[in-house]
Amino acid sequence: MRCLGVALLLVAAAALADAPPPEELRLIGEHPVEGMVGGNLSGLARCDETLWAVSDREDDRLYRLQTGAEVWQAEVERFEAPPAPAVPLPWGLRMSTWVAGQVRGGGLDFEGLSCDRQGNRYLVSEAKAAVLQLTAHGEANWLALPEAVVRQARASGMLLGFNAMFEGVAVDPAGERLWLAAERNRRGLLVVHRHGASWRCSGGCVLVGEGGSEPAPAQLGGEARPRDFSGLAFHQEKLFTLERQAHRICRRQLSDGAVERCWSFAAEALAEARRYPSAYGQTEALWIDADGAWVGLDNEGQARADGEARPIVWRFAAPQGGWGARR
Repeated sequence: MRCLGVALLLVAAAALADAPPPEELRLIGEHPVEGMVGGNLSGLARCDETLWAVSDREDDRLYRLQTGAEVWQAEVERFEAPPAPAVPLPWGLRMSTWVAGQVRGGGLDFEGLSCDRQGNRYLVSEAKAAVLQLTAHGEANWLALPEAVVRQARASGMLLGFNAMFEGVAVDPAGERLWLAAERNRRGLLVVHRHGASWRCSGGCVLVGEGGSEPAPAQLGGEARPRDFSGLAFHQEKLFTLERQAHRICRRQLSDGAVERCWSFAAEALAEARRYPSAYGQTEALWIDADGAWVGLDNEGQARADGEARPIVWRFAAPQGGWGARR
């Protein structure tokens, strides 16, 4: 049996090595954003033809992006979040997060944004491992997520370390299903379903959890980097993950989170003029529509090689054949 297992692993590794490289997405727009006071663009969502952004350094506002010019202007929509619900996280992890919020700002650390067809916006708080719903009228309420979400994630090896919690959120247009992405060490995808005013895990909460590393793009030398998720989007009954270290977007099955196909944006992101210092310039936000992908960068105020220091939103054209295309 051990020999058979080794043989299967070798076959799988050979198949992976022989797989063609992912198709490169074509960049059709690059938009610096003015007016995000705290910078740190960490989430994007397009709701009723309006593109919204959120910063992980500000707990009381969304930004409506005015997209009619090359440089976009961010307009503030304020809200007041009620106290966050208690979640089953260890005291030490909660305190580390609290201290970080006091030092750098953004105690709720909003790291993802999505919306449904009713105009509700959904913001995932990394600090609180919770999701805030902001209605079209600006009313803010925390979703009544089951404690099993965090418990099962931690039992699967996720949400164990500081600054490695929920990094993305996606909701279906009806607002009936909601997915969360755990960032790294281990990364994973979780799902809950709405039942009246509450949410439940139908079966298990965890779709997929995985650790390990994979090669970085050739432009970065190809060295192994930890697998991660930094953004999540729902489109046409598929999940799309933003995979920061690999510089790619992947389409995944709703049932189990399995990868169906990936597309790279490394050629554009790692062009010399767009290079940031190694710790900065990370892709943090993702929104998918039929025409393409919006990708937002959290540069933490650092300038890239060409001197641009504002948050950036990239617009990529949809791949040939659309997002549902097979190889």
